[in-house]
Amino acid sequence: MLELIGSSFILVGAVFLFSAGLGLLRMPDAYTRIQAGTKASTLGNMLVLIGLAFYHPSWTFRLILLIYFVLVTNPVSSHALSRAAWLIRTPMSASTVVDALADEQERDARESQS
Repeated sequence: MLELIGSSFILVGAVFLFSAGLGLLRMPDAYTRIQAGTKASTLGNMLVLIGLAFYHPSWTFRLILLIYFVLVTNPVSSHALSRAAWLIRTPMSASTVVDALADEQERDARESQS
């Protein structure tokens, strides 16, 4: 029964990892690609590692540590990549409606002039 549960987690994780790869191909600009790849791959990696914990119970502590590192590093690295892309003026898709970072900088510039 544990193998079935573990296999289910791994399968669902693989589907999320596949959707992350598909998102990298289908999204219109660098910012949405980074978001699609990060969110789906974080969940996919976590589910695969949980599935492995069912297969190898003695590895559970190590796998929990790996899940923790994935949860910490993926969002931070995607934020750093997005910020760097914005700073070098990587163009956004025409369908992008809000540029929160530009709005924040405009507000800060107005406040510093006052």
